[in-house]
Amino acid sequence: MTLPDILKLAPVVPVLIIEDEAQAVPLAKALVAGGLKALEVTLRTPAAINCIRRIAGEVEGGVVGAGTILNAAMRQEAYDAGARFGVSPGLIDGEEFDDGPLPLLPGIATATELMAGLSMGYSYFKLFPANIVGGVGALKAFASPFPQATFCPTGGVSLQNAPDYLALPNVICVGGSWVAPTDAVRAGDWGRITELAREAAGLGR
Repeated sequence: MTLPDILKLAPVVPVLIIEDEAQAVPLAKALVAGGLKALEVTLRTPAAINCIRRIAGEVEGGVVGAGTILNAAMRQEAYDAGARFGVSPGLIDGEEFDDGPLPLLPGIATATELMAGLSMGYSYFKLFPANIVGGVGALKAFASPFPQATFCPTGGVSLQNAPDYLALPNVICVGGSWVAPTDAVRAGDWGRITELAREAAGLGR
């Protein structure tokens, strides 16, 4: 499955910070049940790699990815754990699109970074942090000079503003954490998370 195939699975890619490995599988199952199949587990906690490994092995219908990839070693480690895609907050020096076994969605915030990413072989990018670097307006401005670039804006994206992003022709999906609120995860309220996921999945064009 290619990166575009994965990003087209649903209009929202949940951005997950999982502290407790025991929460990984029920959380992923709840999101998949609601229609969100591509799941980004950020590498920001000690449990993250094991969470990816368990989701990859135990959650039918889910496509797990690794977020906050900062270097080539993390890209490889994520792949070894079962991740099917990777997400980075920026461009990784020396890591071109075809490097390594894991398709990568790099983050950009400026036209200069976007040009650098295109020269490295990428055509899909995370606009990050979207709410700080211009959001919908920035993506509209990028569309004309960079028609070959497609985006997944992340950072400050919510149920309220996601439709504005998804209406843009150069946006394939959005990344958001609102579908897995911290309090619901800690309480094991998987039914609430499934409902939030169903609502998010319904944002598709």
